[in-house]
Amino acid sequence: MQYAEPKWYAVKHTDENIVAQSRSGGIFTALSDAVLAESGVIYGCVMTEDFRAVHIRAEDTQGRDRMRGSKYIESSLGDTLRQVRDDLKAGRKVLFTGTSCQIAGLRRFLGRDWENLLCVDIVCHGVPSPKVWQAYLAWQEKKSKAKVVSANFRNKKDFGWREHMETLTMDDGKVIHSKDFALLFYDHSILRPSCYTCPYKSIMHPGDITIADYWGVEKAAPDFDDNKGVSLVLVNNSRGEGAFEAVKDSLRWQVTSMELSLQPPLLRPFAAPKHRADFWKDFSTKDFGYLVKKYVGAGLLGKIRRKIKSLLGKRKKGRDAS
Repeated sequence: MQYAEPKWYAVKHTDENIVAQSRSGGIFTALSDAVLAESGVIYGCVMTEDFRAVHIRAEDTQGRDRMRGSKYIESSLGDTLRQVRDDLKAGRKVLFTGTSCQIAGLRRFLGRDWENLLCVDIVCHGVPSPKVWQAYLAWQEKKSKAKVVSANFRNKKDFGWREHMETLTMDDGKVIHSKDFALLFYDHSILRPSCYTCPYKSIMHPGDITIADYWGVEKAAPDFDDNKGVSLVLVNNSRGEGAFEAVKDSLRWQVTSMELSLQPPLLRPFAAPKHRADFWKDFSTKDFGYLVKKYVGAGLLGKIRRKIKSLLGKRKKGRDAS
C-alpha cells in the first residue's frame, strides 16, 4: 500500500565501522544484510577499474560492499533489468538500488509488482555527464604526470561527512584532494538535460524506501549530528515499512518531520544555468583547465574553491609543523 506521504527518519547504523565505510549512516548495509541473510540478491552501482559507474549483481557481502559510497556520474544498467526479472521469477528476494528514474524504469520493464522485490531509490541532485568526469581525470593525470589508480568522490574519512572533497590517488603515490569536479556538479551545467525537468524532485518517489544524506540533521535530529554520517530515510509504502522494521535492531533511528527535512532535490528540479550552452561549447573546444578557471574560478563557486585551497594549505602546514 502506497502512503499519501512518506514517513521520515534519521538513521545511523549501530556499528561505527559500517558508518565509517558508508557514505551516510549505513542504512543500505542494514537493508542489504537482511536480504542476503535470506539468500537474496543485491543490485547496485559500483566503480569499475577504468572509473566508470555500472550496476552489478551481488550475492555476497564482498560484492555488496563495492556498492557503498557515492558515484556522482550516470551509471550504466547493462543487462541488470533482465537479471532482476530472472531472479524474481526464480523466487529470489531482490534488493535493487538506484536513482528514482532507474527504479521507475525497472518497474516499467517488469510490468507488474513482485512481492519479492524491494526497491530503494536515492535522493538525486542530478546526473552528471560521465564524459566530463573522464575529461577531469585525464586533466588531473596530465597535470600530475601520473595515472589515477583510485578515486573517492567524497572523502569522509579525512574531511568529514559534510565536506564534499574528492580524493584521487595516483600510481606514483601522490594524493590529490580537489573540489573542482564537485563544484562543476553543483554549478549544474554538467547534468543531463532531463534532470532539469525530473518528475521525481518531490517528496514522492517510486522506491519502497528512499535514502539520502541527512542535510539539515542539526535541526531535525541534533543528537545524530556528529559529522560522521547520518541517513535520511523516507518510508514510502507498507513494503518499505516492513523492510525497515525488520532491520531496526541494527540501527539508531528517530522519527523526524518533513518540515525540518526538506532538501532542494525534494522540492523541485534545479534549473539549467544560463551559461550551460557556453559550458558545453567550451568543453568541446577548450582545455579542462580553462573550464575550471571559467566555471569554477569565478563568483561564489570561486570563493568556495579558494577557501578550500586555503584550508588544505593550513592543514598541510599543520602536518609539517608536527
